[in-house]
Amino acid sequence: MAKQFEKGKMVPVPSTSIIPERDVDKSPILECSHLGIDFGGLRAVDDFNLTIGRTEIAGLIGPNGAGKTTVFNLLTKVYQPTRGTILLDGLDTSGKTTAQINRMGIARTFQNIRLFSDMSVEDNVKVGLHNQERYSALTSVLRLPKYWRQEAAAHRRALELLSIFDMQDLADYKAGSLPYGAQRRLEIVRALATNPSLLLLDEPAAGMNPSETAELMENIVKIRDTFHIAILLIEHDMSLVMGICEGICVLNFGRVIAKGTSEEIQANPAVIEAYLGKRKEG
Repeated sequence: MAKQFEKGKMVPVPSTSIIPERDVDKSPILECSHLGIDFGGLRAVDDFNLTIGRTEIAGLIGPNGAGKTTVFNLLTKVYQPTRGTILLDGLDTSGKTTAQINRMGIARTFQNIRLFSDMSVEDNVKVGLHNQERYSALTSVLRLPKYWRQEAAAHRRALELLSIFDMQDLADYKAGSLPYGAQRRLEIVRALATNPSLLLLDEPAAGMNPSETAELMENIVKIRDTFHIAILLIEHDMSLVMGICEGICVLNFGRVIAKGTSEEIQANPAVIEAYLGKRKEG
């Protein structure tokens, strides 16, 4: 039987969205209003609205081709939206680049793992720490004391982050030599190294067996509680989504067809039809 995780009670906020009750006295970390993007004549995402509380674990689900990864690409500015606004911690992100969005507080993982396979596990995590480096190129070239101090700090921080998944003993291994599930976990650690306030996980359980998925669920909750951040995940494993996600948004053909708690989503006829098709009469 799957482990039961304690979820926050969801309450309305003035925008008619719902966020966890524990976040109701704080401004949302993410507010998407009437977001959309067109590719030629195709409306890939249209009128997408979503609010995420500051420590919420939220889910974005829908059938294949529904537009979920496109939404992630809009949030991280891989694509610039055709219309609508994205507020991150109350700040408008329009016109920002992917790098600027990362510095503002959004980090992500990908459907297809994007590690530096020939680099060590530790060095992959250090790539994520680049936003926190405070020495100049000259300091690095000359190996001045400040360089060594910050390198030592980066080493400690990388091992600390790897310990979340008990991977600190793998620090010197090549990333590409790790088993698939460990590579998935490493990608999450690298994203955390950028010190995000919102972590986007794109199918984090893909390729994992049931025991690895159960461990991942525990670690996602642990990450939220340790770092006090919000997490938005795309996932096809419904046991994971329904097990840990507090608010769930359902996309179909680029439009939101339902939002609510796991109980509300599982009972929603539009969601059932989107996944299973319309039942024939008679």
